[in-house]
Amino acid sequence: MHGERDRGSVVSNVVVMSGARPWWEPPLSGTDSEHLVAMLERLRATFRWKADGLAKDQLCIELPTSSLTMGGLLKHLAMAEDDVFAWRINGDRPVTRFLVPESDDVAAWQFRVGDDESANDVYRLWDDAVRRSRAAWSDIIETGSLDEPGALEFDGQYPSVRRHVCDLIEEYGRHTGHADLLREAIDGRTGEDPPADWTPVGPAPQ
Repeated sequence: MHGERDRGSVVSNVVVMSGARPWWEPPLSGTDSEHLVAMLERLRATFRWKADGLAKDQLCIELPTSSLTMGGLLKHLAMAEDDVFAWRINGDRPVTRFLVPESDDVAAWQFRVGDDESANDVYRLWDDAVRRSRAAWSDIIETGSLDEPGALEFDGQYPSVRRHVCDLIEEYGRHTGHADLLREAIDGRTGEDPPADWTPVGPAPQ
């Protein structure tokens, strides 16, 4: 026997590990659902750390070869969270889609920070979407529905809840890589993981 695993507590539906292991670190040996959500939480934490503490003008910085911005990625992944956990899994209209002005194109809106949006607005959009997703995940675990079909039909089939969560993990993997490059260009921040005691702080002081 390799010893007892770290024990943790749940804070806002996130497992906070005791000892030196940060809360986003995946378990060394866990159940299928534990590993699945831990993979997603680690990517969420890394992405949010890369995006953390920026003013609005920094959230709008582009690289010479791309129109992606850190603010656009925050908004896009907020919409992806709602699309997966509200729409694809439960069949509910995503909250973030209610925020898109009728005159605006959804695809364009989610990748840019509007003139009337503050840095706080952008951070809050992502933070609130993730909070809703974690609550939805708690319901999935309680009902044991990871292998159940989601609410939406694709090509005559209903992909499982597991498949939808895996798609979101893939989406975060792609865009966390983009965030690596953007953040290094903005202020030189590099690194694989947040500091063990890190918590999101939102925009930089103006």
